[in-house]
Amino acid sequence: MEAARRSDVPVAPLAGRAIQRIVGKDATLSSGRMTVGTARYSDDTGPMAPHNHAEECIVVLEARAARVRYGPAPDDLPTVIALEAGLVLHIPELEWHVFEWDAGGYADCIVIYGQVDNIRPEDIKRS
Repeated sequence: MEAARRSDVPVAPLAGRAIQRIVGKDATLSSGRMTVGTARYSDDTGPMAPHNHAEECIVVLEARAARVRYGPAPDDLPTVIALEAGLVLHIPELEWHVFEWDAGGYADCIVIYGQVDNIRPEDIKRS
């Protein structure tokens, strides 16, 4: 068994989120089968662009004035879900979505993929 304290895992700032790679490829705890990390969506990293990728599960740990929008295309995301602690989201493979928040709002989440490769859309389409 391996263990890691979240406070010891490096934070990588990306556009629209700050992530921690906890379990998986190139993560603090190595796995060739799964990816687990955290994502914090807030003003600190700026707005996120709509995106899609591999099937994903997200567990919301904390949130204030934050939401996810999703739909059939990056410019057509009509469905909105307000984020709150304890909410679990299942995002199907290649579904377009974007996390948003009001000024001063945020969402702190656990992010889970059932794979370590072919997570980005360009990789999925090639497989």
